[in-house]
Amino acid sequence: MAGQRVVSRAALAAALFLAAVAPAAAQDIEAGRAKSQACAACHGADGNSASGMFPNLAGQTWRYLYVQLKDFKEGRRSNPLMSPMAASLSREDMINIANFYAAQPLKPSAFKADEGKVKLGKAKADETLCTMCHLGGFLGQNEIPRVAGQQYDYIVQQLKDFKARNRTNDAGNMTSVGQTLSEADIENLGHYLTSLR
Repeated sequence: MAGQRVVSRAALAAALFLAAVAPAAAQDIEAGRAKSQACAACHGADGNSASGMFPNLAGQTWRYLYVQLKDFKEGRRSNPLMSPMAASLSREDMINIANFYAAQPLKPSAFKADEGKVKLGKAKADETLCTMCHLGGFLGQNEIPRVAGQQYDYIVQQLKDFKARNRTNDAGNMTSVGQTLSEADIENLGHYLTSLR
């Protein structure tokens, strides 16, 4: 009887905790939706960008999005559009925006990948052990981004920036990988990663 009472109290405590947290998470997403209005011009209202120049944010890990906004705000990552956009964001704003975009479904890319380049890109990704960080399916984890289904132009530009050491806000991991990639490798990886669903 005493054991049942302990279990019941633990179950009740867990249920109360979940009931308290669930509405807060929903509010954070709604606050993020409201705060993301300024982001829609480049990233789309739901985080699916209509331009290859701008990354899709839908379905990205919330932690990665938060860290990138923080890096733009604090100068560890620089972009003429994003740096000023992030400058006025509070920590709460960044968390809410990140949670909003992480909760949105990523839509399939309209980019027409070349099957030959997709195969070469997959071979290079396997050789470079990309899934050790980006995980199987390239869905990302924590501060490692989802790159499956990302915009082709954006992937290529970021890989070139890592290779040229123009982007260095990742503790050097991708900068090191970038040094091993040829221009053809970068193009092939772009085709492969964009083709993933």
